[in-house]
Amino acid sequence: MDVDTRLLRSFAAVCEEGQLTAAAARLFVSQPTLTKQIRQLEALLGVELFERSRRGMAPTRAGRALAVYAGPVLAGWDEALRATRAAAAEQGSTLRVGFEGGTINVMTQRTVADFNRRMPGWQVELRQNNWFDPTSGLGTGEIDLTLWHAPPSLSERYNVAVLGEEPRCAALPAGHPLAGRAVIDFEELLDEPFVAIPHEAGFWRDYWLAVRERGGRPVRIGAVAHNADEWLAAVVCGQGIGFAPETMSRLAPREDVAYRPVRGLSPSQVGLYWPKGRELTPAMAAFVRSCRATVGTTAGSAAGTAAGSSADTAAGPEARP
Repeated sequence: MDVDTRLLRSFAAVCEEGQLTAAAARLFVSQPTLTKQIRQLEALLGVELFERSRRGMAPTRAGRALAVYAGPVLAGWDEALRATRAAAAEQGSTLRVGFEGGTINVMTQRTVADFNRRMPGWQVELRQNNWFDPTSGLGTGEIDLTLWHAPPSLSERYNVAVLGEEPRCAALPAGHPLAGRAVIDFEELLDEPFVAIPHEAGFWRDYWLAVRERGGRPVRIGAVAHNADEWLAAVVCGQGIGFAPETMSRLAPREDVAYRPVRGLSPSQVGLYWPKGRELTPAMAAFVRSCRATVGTTAGSAAGTAAGSSADTAAGPEARP
């Protein structure tokens, strides 16, 4: 019987945390998604793995038996993946970089050209982030670095080379009553329907719905989009509004979409992220320096200037684990 390692990883997290909420946060998935994965694993194995109570989740006898082997199996598989992909990357001299759809504001032709100058013979392979994987491929080693517009607190979970800061703005249909405003107060948007990204996106869903700023007030969901094109189409069709990086107003301008600044909404930290515990390789460090030297957006212009003196000697102070 073959079991998806994702299901085994979910099982191990629940065993260690003792509850679904903490395990879901650790895995960057929603609680309903984690519950579904645990039940799927129990169905595959034909056993009940947890005793569920108000106090949390305690492994059954069968669950405890599986837990003894789950950790070493996952650790061995992770090491095998890292070794395999590291060998392939070294052999192919390819740096794999993830980016957010519609906001590829640092991966310009100048950036790649600068990287090629610093790392002759290397290539940059760009991959759009998958909304169904909260780690964007970092968790599985499919990519080396990824560009994220994220809350500053994410640096507690990942290493980051900070490129700058960028406001989150509101994206509204051009005919929306608030589209004529120069600036919108966050409180004015609380009752609006929003276009959400999938639950599988984990904490990213809450971040782009600005759940923290809502103070416990529930979000009205008008539509769920599975990629950037669907998200923008839903906004255009009036199914809801959304929050996006400010650069999207320049990189994806449309006459039928109004991008407006929002007063009371915290900005994003823009940076290149990679997993904790992984060293910054020479190629990764070179790409960070190239981004800082060439990025010309609101987010990166200040960071690039400030990092000028250190760009040729290291990835910069923000790149420290």
